[in-house]
Amino acid sequence: MTGERVRIIRAWEWARPERPARREVLTEVPEVDGAKPPLLFVPGFGHGAWAFAEHWLEHAASRGFPAYALSLRGHGGSAPAPAATLRSYTHDVVQAAAGLPRQAVLVGHGAGARVVAHALARYPARAAVLVAPVFGSWGTFGTALRRNPVGTLPAVFGGRLRLHRRQLFSRELPAGEARRYASQLDRPSRRAHWQLLTGRQPEPAVGRPPVLVLGSPDDRVVSPAALTRAARRYASAPLLFPGMGHDLMLDARWREPIDAILDWLEKGPTPAAG
Repeated sequence: MTGERVRIIRAWEWARPERPARREVLTEVPEVDGAKPPLLFVPGFGHGAWAFAEHWLEHAASRGFPAYALSLRGHGGSAPAPAATLRSYTHDVVQAAAGLPRQAVLVGHGAGARVVAHALARYPARAAVLVAPVFGSWGTFGTALRRNPVGTLPAVFGGRLRLHRRQLFSRELPAGEARRYASQLDRPSRRAHWQLLTGRQPEPAVGRPPVLVLGSPDDRVVSPAALTRAARRYASAPLLFPGMGHDLMLDARWREPIDAILDWLEKGPTPAAG
């Protein structure tokens, strides 16, 4: 044992266990098992597992990584959950990761990165990747509200999240594809949205796994300063992909960030600094 303190038992969580929910998990596995760690992709609010199944799952499997994408409850093909909380979502991630054949790499996008950060305090991940992370703040909300008030404000009060396609994608993505993706966004939980803005920050990760933060300086949802702050939480600097939008996994140049993630994992990243 090291000198690091790890909280294993949380009495209040044992006293009030999270209700289970049916979870959608989409899967792509390599034809030959090369013992590479499985990847569990966690989409952000409004997105389902479909967002990773479009490109990244198959591409990761083609490079030898078993790839899984989870729809948080209330999203995609998972069970409806209009009153879901960040704790509910964290439970979904931990349970899905615990069911994988080997110690997993957690990959969270957008607000899903915040959920992954919470899950890292409960699940000893092999590594983690935070893609365009939305850790939540009134500043982030203010930016989204200024850029898209009609689409942002209703989501805070339980309506459907209506991000404009130009907030999510670069101009390189054909308009028809951008509209198709944007039309698939789900209605998020109002409680989870408020917790994203006002809730407590994630606890330290169990075992100090290596963490990669990446995004785009041209993201219209997450600012470069927010990317830098997120990376500093893990004593690193963000890996940037200029010219891309918030949804890097769906944008026209989707291959560049997933290849960077897989290259990083193949190099055997070192644990995060204490």
